[in-house]
Amino acid sequence: MNEHLLDNVILNFDSQSQWILNIALALVMFGIALEISINDFRRLFKSPKAIYTGILCQFFLLPALTFVLVFFIEPLPSIAMGMFMVAACPGGNVSNFITHLAGGNTALSISLTAVSTLLAVLMTPLNLQFWGELYEPTSIILREVAVSPWEMLKLVLLLLGIPLVLGVWLNHFNAPLSVKVGRVLKLVSLLFFIVLIVVALYNNRAIFADYILYVFWLVVLHNVLAFFTGFSVAKMIGLSSRDVRSITIETGIQNSGLGLLLIFTFFDGLGGMALLAAFWGVWHLISGLLLAAFWGYRPVKIERLT
Repeated sequence: MNEHLLDNVILNFDSQSQWILNIALALVMFGIALEISINDFRRLFKSPKAIYTGILCQFFLLPALTFVLVFFIEPLPSIAMGMFMVAACPGGNVSNFITHLAGGNTALSISLTAVSTLLAVLMTPLNLQFWGELYEPTSIILREVAVSPWEMLKLVLLLLGIPLVLGVWLNHFNAPLSVKVGRVLKLVSLLFFIVLIVVALYNNRAIFADYILYVFWLVVLHNVLAFFTGFSVAKMIGLSSRDVRSITIETGIQNSGLGLLLIFTFFDGLGGMALLAAFWGVWHLISGLLLAAFWGYRPVKIERLT
């Protein structure tokens, strides 16, 4: 197997499927936003240290450490670009649920999801462009595909920003209804979204089978780095155990679905990028649930609850 062929592989994902993926992701974000209240943003002022720590890990340290990891292990350029893409995305849409299972601070997790989703409108395109340009092999990809940060910003705004604002607005005026609808919508749209990813992988199963072993260890290593970043920084800053768990999970559970959609939209489904993002979307659910199960059997001491 010539691994360098992966840099030139384009995954099969037609424009109709891509539009369905767009709608599914927007519905996922709208479902999440329905459970977010204005009070979640007000927590910024009540517990700024935990919020700022989460933002620091999510949008600054993880992309920077991803660059260091890429620099030393030198993966294929398309794989490296996929790693930059995943690291540039906000927290994943299941992080709140996993945080709850892990005994973390669910309110903090929801607040971080809300804030990181809002910041991602600007930070995701900027981080991808900055770190991708800084690493020479991926800068070549960026030049070849001529990605427009402004066009990417507009798409992220459409997929994340608008559903977030609409969901929070509905929650403000009818919180009981929005929470009930949000729980159902989030589950249904998430399952629909997963089915689409599975279909995309099935349509390209030969490529996936050829390169899964190459991608597997990189995704696991990258995911461990993400969890470790959130955990170690939160610990060093001296946050409570519940807050440490929340920030660990928020940093390790990335919105790879957004990354996958951006890859199909702006990079024409570039093989290494798409496989990395798709497998991350599967793996972080497994690793997140395993971590939640471990922490679930190690409850936080009552005196440390906040």
